[in-house]
Amino acid sequence: MTVLVNMIVTLGMLYVVPAGLRLIDPARFLRTARLWPLAAAPGALCLWLPRGAPATALAALYAAACLALAARAPARLLRTRSPGPPEIAVATALVSPSIAATALVAERAGYRLFGFDLDILALTVPHFHFAGFSAALVAGLVCRALGGRAGTGGLAHGAAYSVPAGTLLVLLGYFVDDWAELLGAVVLTGGMWAVALLTWREVRPDGRDRTTRVLLSTSAAVLVATMLLALWWAVGEATGITHPTLAWMAATHGLGNALGFALCSLLAWRRLAADGRGPAPAGPRPRTTATTTTATTTTATATATATDRLETSP
Repeated sequence: MTVLVNMIVTLGMLYVVPAGLRLIDPARFLRTARLWPLAAAPGALCLWLPRGAPATALAALYAAACLALAARAPARLLRTRSPGPPEIAVATALVSPSIAATALVAERAGYRLFGFDLDILALTVPHFHFAGFSAALVAGLVCRALGGRAGTGGLAHGAAYSVPAGTLLVLLGYFVDDWAELLGAVVLTGGMWAVALLTWREVRPDGRDRTTRVLLSTSAAVLVATMLLALWWAVGEATGITHPTLAWMAATHGLGNALGFALCSLLAWRRLAADGRGPAPAGPRPRTTATTTTATTTTATATATATDRLETSP
């Protein structure tokens, strides 16, 4: 299980996070996205070293970069007076790697942070790179693209709210009990299934080429299966019924979410953005006022009038 989890985490650190940052805001996060693999390299390297001081030091370097990224979330929220669902989802994505990195530092040091077993801390790292960062980001992108579309806006907003809420509830469930974690799994699954439905029904047809549509179809279909596994595991932990082991979940739920959902989604959304068919940058929208609109209309009218006069003058 360790090798598989390390491979999944490495993918999240070196590709998923920087690719996601480009989708959040290509202008403001371009430099961060370009430099992120350098910041993530110590974190990826520490995964393959034995627990101890060298691995902990490398993990701490990665954690510092993740905390700096998380610090940008409040600033983005403050730039808008009333943060909407996409902004909340994106803020969740920006904060999630710092939670993963904190667990990584403790696990590499062999320290049972808050009393959690080291195996649980190790699995927290991929969880908050994918269920935290990727899932919240994609929910925000879907909401930004479809939030104003008739018949889908409510579901898109619900997904953008429930994915961050479910992620937070799962985290709180670590500290409360298995039933609280089950509640988080239910909320998160509902949000992810909404993302899958909207991706399949509304986003997929917008794909200009077959490759984009296949990537979107794969990401939507995989979510149905992987989140059903997450529910099964959470119900089993809470009730004691037979359920998959952690190793089996890493090989199915974890691998499926990493490759089938996160990787395929990010590749598809990057293709949509390159074709100009993706959403606007998932951040605070530029403010427009009635005065600006009126001034633009007045200027256009005056220009047209002046042109007419010139054309009819002797």
